[in-house]
Amino acid sequence: MNTSTQTVATATLAAVIAMTILWAVVTLFQSRGAPMERLAAAERACAQHAYQSERAACMNEWLAASQPRTIARR
Repeated sequence: MNTSTQTVATATLAAVIAMTILWAVVTLFQSRGAPMERLAAAERACAQHAYQSERAACMNEWLAASQPRTIARR
């Protein structure tokens, strides 16, 4: 192989690796986005509470109420 072919092959491999890493990071952030969105909504819903303990209890109740209900089947 000559030098220009090796350079093109190396550049192509580097581009493929970079795109794979970028795809993995984007997928990770998208999969983790929904829970953070629910936490932000719970914080907004419980913003009227002055004390942190009351706000935390309100957020826990709000999150529990907003979770979808699933019924186990046999």
